[in-house]
Amino acid sequence: MRTPSGGARPLALVTGATAGIGRVFADRLARRGYDLLLVSRDGQRLAAVARELSGLGISVEVLEADLSRDDDVARVAERIKTGNPLSLLVNNAGFGTKGLLIETPVEPQVAMLHLHVLAPMRLIQAALPGMLARRSGGVINVSSVAGFLFSPGSVNYCASKAYLTVFSEGLATELAGTGIRVQALCPGFTRSEFHQRMAMDSAALKRRRLWLTAEYVVDTSLAALDRGGPVVFIPGFRYKLIAALLRLMPRRLLRYLMQKRQHPRSGRPVENAMF
Repeated sequence: MRTPSGGARPLALVTGATAGIGRVFADRLARRGYDLLLVSRDGQRLAAVARELSGLGISVEVLEADLSRDDDVARVAERIKTGNPLSLLVNNAGFGTKGLLIETPVEPQVAMLHLHVLAPMRLIQAALPGMLARRSGGVINVSSVAGFLFSPGSVNYCASKAYLTVFSEGLATELAGTGIRVQALCPGFTRSEFHQRMAMDSAALKRRRLWLTAEYVVDTSLAALDRGGPVVFIPGFRYKLIAALLRLMPRRLLRYLMQKRQHPRSGRPVENAMF
């Protein structure tokens, strides 16, 4: 969505704005002339990003918040409702876990579901009245190609990303004709801190052949939003092809292939299949 010419600068809110895809979104939107409201749970890194981007001549406000917590989500939603209307909301914050569900502590699973499912819905609900009043605006929900499949070792991650994609499609249908654009951004493997935080071993990371850069993901996402592109946007031809095959593949066959990724005795995933 291109910056409107003349008048006050548009305002964009980006969650998970201190690293990876979120950090690149913040940079690209600042260079487009957006004022920014940046949200992350890392206050020190937020302050550093704000100092850097404010040098581009735009206003940067930061909110330190953990969007896996209801009280922090409510605080950010209230800021959206009472501040200047958003022109663009980028729901990017997220993380993954590694391991079989039965062996994984419940707390990170619950936190991930709050972050991927409830937080985007509540922030969008807070932003929509202002967008509808102006009959313009945009929402980008950062989902994943993982939402098109299911994978041992990351059952909740895949399920929560599938929710975010379907939610975006439904929301776009509700908002048809209002001037508000909705995008579910579904990248594949993207170079960022995401996989390091999951403690994936470096050898596994080096074997990946389909890596995208965060810059490519963000640039193609914004270009697609500018031209009113598809609601479900998948960066890169290879991942478009993978997603198409996953959609056409019988679920029984996909389940068989996912089961083959597990060790025959332990039942553990041989290699995490999450994007």
